[in-house]
Amino acid sequence: MSCHKVLREIKEKTDLTIALAGNPNVGKSCIFNQLTGLSVVTANYPGKTVELNMGVTTHNGLKIGIIDLPGTYAISAFSDDQLVARRGVLESHPDVVIIVVDASNLQRNLYIVLQFLELGFPIVVDLNLIDYAAKIGLKIDHEKLSELLGVPVVPTVAIRGQGVKELIQTAVDIAQGKLRGKGPKIVYGRDVEQAVQRLEEAITKHMPKTPFNLPARALAILLLEGDTEFIQTIQRGESEVKLERQRRWRWHGEKADREHLLQLSASLAKEIERKHGEPVGVRIARERYGLAGTITDAVQMKVEQPALLSEKLKHYSVAPYTGILLMISVLLGVFSFIFYVGGLLSEVLDHLWGTFVSPSLSGLVYSLLQNETLANTVLWGLDKGVLAWLSVGVPYVLTFYIVLSLLEDSGYLNTMAFLTDNIMHKLGLHGRAIIPMLTGAGCNVPAIMGTRVLTTKRERILACTLIVLVPCSARTAVILGAVARFVGWQYAILIYLIEIMLIGLVGLGLNKLLRGESSGLVMEMFPFRIPSASSIAKKTWFRFRDFALMAFPIVALGSLALGAFYEMGYLLAIVEPMEPVVYGVLGLPAVAGVCLILGILRKELTLELLVVLAIAQFGPSAENLLFFMTPLQIFVFALVVTIYIPCVATVAVLGKELGWKNAVLLMIFTIVLAIVVGGIAYRVVPYLGLGGG
Repeated sequence: MSCHKVLREIKEKTDLTIALAGNPNVGKSCIFNQLTGLSVVTANYPGKTVELNMGVTTHNGLKIGIIDLPGTYAISAFSDDQLVARRGVLESHPDVVIIVVDASNLQRNLYIVLQFLELGFPIVVDLNLIDYAAKIGLKIDHEKLSELLGVPVVPTVAIRGQGVKELIQTAVDIAQGKLRGKGPKIVYGRDVEQAVQRLEEAITKHMPKTPFNLPARALAILLLEGDTEFIQTIQRGESEVKLERQRRWRWHGEKADREHLLQLSASLAKEIERKHGEPVGVRIARERYGLAGTITDAVQMKVEQPALLSEKLKHYSVAPYTGILLMISVLLGVFSFIFYVGGLLSEVLDHLWGTFVSPSLSGLVYSLLQNETLANTVLWGLDKGVLAWLSVGVPYVLTFYIVLSLLEDSGYLNTMAFLTDNIMHKLGLHGRAIIPMLTGAGCNVPAIMGTRVLTTKRERILACTLIVLVPCSARTAVILGAVARFVGWQYAILIYLIEIMLIGLVGLGLNKLLRGESSGLVMEMFPFRIPSASSIAKKTWFRFRDFALMAFPIVALGSLALGAFYEMGYLLAIVEPMEPVVYGVLGLPAVAGVCLILGILRKELTLELLVVLAIAQFGPSAENLLFFMTPLQIFVFALVVTIYIPCVATVAVLGKELGWKNAVLLMIFTIVLAIVVGGIAYRVVPYLGLGGG
């Protein structure tokens, strides 16, 4: 959905708007979810895949629009997430901005607060995680912090809802003018301050209307920092994005005035760089961090406390030997949970559907349609398709989302990223690519979108290629629902090992083929936290609801279409052309090729349709695929599904991120890779003890 359109609707339909800003690991999303109840609209900025979440809440009779900006530590123009966060707040003109900061790491988090103060927005600082700060011996005088910043500061524990009501009320009071924040006068060193003042005077004289109505001082700092977006805006003479009309207004100032401002800012920046031996943007950032440190020292007191268990666990979790062992244990625990709990849930749903629903549904359809072929076709979708979805899609995807939420909320995903950083560098990837890689185990689509934080196209091509080889939750459903369930858990693990080996080999190969090098990783390690049951439940439900709404219609309609071809005898005509590859190379039943083709819609659909075919041919008992295929065929089928073309949603995002030429080449590569690896596996795996019958 168009971001401008959603922003306009939010502004028109609410009494006031509040923007949420801050880094993504301090409870910002938790506050947003509590305020909106997860009833959100997601929108992309034109030309960007970084998203804004927007929702609506009510407070004391007021209808309030909430705009959740991308989580960042700053709002400069160095990456897409920072750029979209800044555009979101500049173009939406919120009545107030709530900036969520980490009370246990105040100095690092105050940087973005100072940037927002420079932009001139009315803000409220949410001092979150005060409970954890107290546990590690940090006491923060939030009243003195408010005095030094010149804005209200509200302590909260977002995960428990503590202080959230006071936070929203303070924001409303600021928006309605009942509270006023004066904001500090942020003064830089003498050389920088003199340059800012000279440029500010020139802007006031030559520019009657600044972009987004920014204060002249704020624009002067942005130009001195070399902010490319605002420099280009001045060059083009654009002064504001008119949100209500979705078009740009032109600044009608003289071209000579624009050139004078740009030349002046460039010359002042060069003079500072010559004196200090570093770019003025670095100098300004250094002074911001210095001010953040001064404020922190003034309001924060350290009290000796015994080391927390979470701190000890964090230490052992990142140590070379204990960390690797712990990570392997966690991954095995994740696999076991999904395998056993998902398998149990699958059996329960199978039994309930087969006992209480299927017989009655079949009788009803036959009595209504009075035509065996037509009734059988309809039952492919209403009965067999639903049963396949319940036995594969629901159990394993649902349990995976539970585990993913636990890993996210506990903070362990960040630890896994740290532990695997050295390995990823050998594959030619920037360290920040690790989190998208891990996210790809849930869904490749947001993982690929997350590669926008990488700085070069080389890194994005590398990361996207490896991400599409990461087994997502849909492919995990196929591996566990077919191989682990019917062949053996050890062979399911073997598929994951083959995938890891392929990811390593492909990464090493691309790293040599593509020119360039990866940069280093600077990562903030967050403490382990006990996840909130309500937060886990909400996040799991939200993700699973999206999956169900997208997957179920595809499964039902795909089963219906497959049933029509089967009942009318056309399936053989589709199958025959694929037989040389599907049967000759991979050793699979020819009809499996149909499922592989339809699997581009969603990967778990391949197994669900295969189950539908088995049930249709051999009856309800054939939900056990061993009635339909050999253990070796089930293994090869799941392996091929895991490797070849990702789902259509992933393909679409690849086309947008890398260009359609690269996306098509990547699709061809995965098809060839799947056929080669599948063919080798069909001939080699029997030597590992997996028979063909």
